[in-house]
Amino acid sequence: MSQTQNHLFCFGLGFSARTIAKRLQAKGWRITGTTRTPEKKHALAEQGFDHVVIFDRDRCLDDASQTLHDVTHVLISAGPDAEGDSVINQHAADIAAMPGLKWLGYLSTTGVYGNHDGAWVDEDAPLSPSSPRSEYRVAAERAWLDLYAEQALPVHLFRLAGIYGPGRSLLDTVKAGKAKRIDRPGQVFSRIHVEDIASVLEASIARPNPGRIYNVCDDKAASPAEVTAHACALLGVEPPPLVPFEEAGLSPMGRTFWLDNKRVSNRRLHEELGVELRYPDYKAGLASLL
Repeated sequence: MSQTQNHLFCFGLGFSARTIAKRLQAKGWRITGTTRTPEKKHALAEQGFDHVVIFDRDRCLDDASQTLHDVTHVLISAGPDAEGDSVINQHAADIAAMPGLKWLGYLSTTGVYGNHDGAWVDEDAPLSPSSPRSEYRVAAERAWLDLYAEQALPVHLFRLAGIYGPGRSLLDTVKAGKAKRIDRPGQVFSRIHVEDIASVLEASIARPNPGRIYNVCDDKAASPAEVTAHACALLGVEPPPLVPFEEAGLSPMGRTFWLDNKRVSNRRLHEELGVELRYPDYKAGLASLL
């Protein structure tokens, strides 16, 4: 099949999905996908995505068999909820019936590992999610892997670390005057630039290995306070004072991100997919965004 015949369908044209979609679109791929509201559909059209349909838990695809009939690659970035994965719930049979499906990627999160007190985790580490949101991800991963095992769907799982990129980084937070430096000794997070997510997905599409799981993060986990201080230095502003975690005034949602402390290994994406990250650490990533 020639490259111009490749057709990517994205369930959820969010930040990461749009990045890989734009890259493939520039190479002649056909791109279609979903969004949740007419307003977002209009915004996506202004970004060059003209073939977008409405989809969410309460609204399935209209005429799914026709919509998906010539799709060759599927990317799922729509997140699950307490009721499960909405794509599986509504369209598992339609996806299984797709005649030309070569690759299916599911974007999960490193939150499925839970807390490991700063220790390293790889794709074989036990899953111990610390929040309901991460528990939903674990359940969704299992459901997609079940479809791989039972129906031979070409499923690939990608566990993404904290995503940043143009318009969505600590540089923007600092500029907006909303940056905090929270003092919690020993706490580290892993991150990934959105363009490197696209590179990993492209590499997997080129080397499909159904049933495989990949951690998608850069080479260096770091403390949030360290990254904030570096962003301030790049912008030439004084960093905010260190604030003890207990006094940081985080929202309940914000606090859940601090439940987990781990270093995520990305060895598999290097060794199996041959990916060389464009932004191997936060310093390279923030410098490019500056």
